[in-house]
Amino acid sequence: MTWGAGTFCSARSSRIIGAASVVAWVMLIGLVANLAVIAVGPTPGSLAAADIAWMLVAGSGNVAGLLLEYAALRRGKVGIVTPITSTEGAIAAVLAVVAGEALGVARAGALAVVALGIVLAGVAPQEPTPDQRKSAAFWLAALAALSFGIGVFATGRLSASLPVGWAVLPPRLVGVAVVTIPLAMSRRLRLARSALPLVVATGLTEVLGFVCFAIGARDSIAIVAVLGSQFAVVASVAAYFFLHERLTRLQLSGVVVIVVGVVALTVVTVG
Repeated sequence: MTWGAGTFCSARSSRIIGAASVVAWVMLIGLVANLAVIAVGPTPGSLAAADIAWMLVAGSGNVAGLLLEYAALRRGKVGIVTPITSTEGAIAAVLAVVAGEALGVARAGALAVVALGIVLAGVAPQEPTPDQRKSAAFWLAALAALSFGIGVFATGRLSASLPVGWAVLPPRLVGVAVVTIPLAMSRRLRLARSALPLVVATGLTEVLGFVCFAIGARDSIAIVAVLGSQFAVVASVAAYFFLHERLTRLQLSGVVVIVVGVVALTVVTVG
């Protein structure tokens, strides 16, 4: 829900002030929120070399993904971009399994059903107009999914050894260092009154989403990564109500498939 709301807001704001400025403000606002989480939480012990390495991977993967995703949203429809970027969950799940996480046949099958539903629910209902540059949006979204998948997997690894606030901190630190500060120093950091509430909402939902992810990843990176990918459905439904991007029967069928998959996953996990 939080990532879906953030994606919808970023789709609007990126068309107002540009992808780079959106990422810059989202990272700055997110850093403030993240530091608040750290202030009320426990402190970590000494950081191991592996923790520092995973923090660099998590930070760079998430920031690169955001830059690519917002650039894609500026060029294409929410219904085109979100189903592609939502494959980040499947990428992270594959990485988790390769790294040794055991899922079992039943869980893997349920996750595959959920992933299928996410793709169906996010399929664009109509062809974009030529000025939306569908091809560019597609490839930018695909690269964003790869970056997100790597970053999300790294965050999941960090959540096992660090307090939640610290595990989700790297993207905000990297984003402020490599995007916000350089843009501000070069006087290219933009902000419009209409974009302000959108970037604030995106910054807060990004952090909240990652906090939820980090907590869930302590049990299973693969499961929480795939289920978190339902942000594509949330964004598509929001686009239907607020941007008038219609939903087709195929998309509605995707929602039903997701429900079936989630129920099946719950049964095999709890049972």
